[in-house]
Amino acid sequence: MPLAPGVPDAKSMAAGGVTSMDDFLKKFFPDVYHRKQAHLHETDYCKYDNQLLTLFTSSLYFAGLVSTFGASYVTKRRGRRASIMVGATSFFLGGAINAAAMNIAMLIVGRVLLGVGIGFGNQAVPLYLSEIAPYRIRGAVNQLFQLTTCLGILVADIINYFTDRLHPWGWRLSLGLAMGPATAIFVGALFLPETPNSLVERGHLEEARRVLEKVRGTHKVDAEFEDLKEASDAARAVTGTFRNLLAVRNRPQLIIGALGIPAFQQLSGMNSILFYSPVIFQSLGFGSSAALYSSIITGSMLVVGALISMVTVDRLGRRFLFIEAGIQMISSMVVVAVILALKFGKGEELSKGVSTVLVVAICLFVVAYGWSWGPLGWLVPSELFPLEMRSAGQSVVVCVNLFWTAAVAQCFLAALCHLRWGVFVLFASLIVVMSIFVILLLPETKQVPIEEIWMLFDKHWYWKRIVRRDPKYQGNLHHQQQEMSRA
Repeated sequence: MPLAPGVPDAKSMAAGGVTSMDDFLKKFFPDVYHRKQAHLHETDYCKYDNQLLTLFTSSLYFAGLVSTFGASYVTKRRGRRASIMVGATSFFLGGAINAAAMNIAMLIVGRVLLGVGIGFGNQAVPLYLSEIAPYRIRGAVNQLFQLTTCLGILVADIINYFTDRLHPWGWRLSLGLAMGPATAIFVGALFLPETPNSLVERGHLEEARRVLEKVRGTHKVDAEFEDLKEASDAARAVTGTFRNLLAVRNRPQLIIGALGIPAFQQLSGMNSILFYSPVIFQSLGFGSSAALYSSIITGSMLVVGALISMVTVDRLGRRFLFIEAGIQMISSMVVVAVILALKFGKGEELSKGVSTVLVVAICLFVVAYGWSWGPLGWLVPSELFPLEMRSAGQSVVVCVNLFWTAAVAQCFLAALCHLRWGVFVLFASLIVVMSIFVILLLPETKQVPIEEIWMLFDKHWYWKRIVRRDPKYQGNLHHQQQEMSRA
């Protein structure tokens, strides 16, 4: 059942498909609907530039940003499973309110509840998967989060394609079906074991050992169990968990895991394409159904990328996937920018050949994101933090991620309207920065036990100059070396 937690997040991400449905726009955003129909002699880049429409999308992420800190407390004190169940409940209520919405206020309330669900789910699920998995296949197991998210996006796009034909209530069915996966997650979580790491952290040692033996399929877990207990003892000695994120010894985790990767994941431009891919394809001259059908294509590319990542992440490593995908994403964005600069924005439909090249370039971008920044943006941060600040660190990850998600969602259509094709050049430039960031600062974490990853920074060409300044880090390193020598 660990597959399920990513689905609600996907359903909300694909809500961009609903914003291209005429019935939805006529009821809640009539100005956008009339502009879409009349074209108004304006540039095609500006048809959907409506801040109230984008607030419908981004309110979810502002809510998730705030709720993730409450999720941190629940995850640490009550366990990862409890946070998953709270998130599922909130998501169910949000889906119900959105399906019954009679005005924009109800839409926003529903989206806020969806955001709370995402805040809790994104905080707990990556931790759960990373902690429950054997370290040799931790990357592939953690990728289940992204795979189910991508499958959810694809399912949502297919649902939107068919519900768009159900007038005038198809959009209600599309939004209300979010209650289905939320229910599945809640019921599934009832049968999930808590992670051994969380049980040890909360003092349930006997139960932790039983769960560890069960999930590993062997009674020979003495070494791993001792590592968990030592990590837990160190965690209990730490006070002010969020404040300790600022300690010198945790500087790499803060900069890479909590700030850099979650921000760059959104600044790649991927979510803008996902949120508004129906809008983008509509603006290319396709009809409403064709726009939703195009979203199904990009959703399929995400699933393909996630499957490729699952197969390769523990073989090729995290750094390779980041770097290779960076090159592919930059190339794709440049192609998109050039085509839009030369052919788009004159109120005319693009030729079939030009449209095909544009769609292919977008798909190549999406599939590269699907095996790199999409899944690795959640996997790598969940690996980096030591146990004593893993829950707090993941909350900062989710907070930063959702902040930039909301900011990009709120600004993208206005930026598209004013920068036009230049917005894709901006994204390409940001991906160059992201790739350099990975090359210079991220150590390879594949097949390294999760409680030993902090030692990688002592060997890194740059981070060792930082972390060795902290006396506590040196004490931890000396203790670890003694344990390894005795073993």
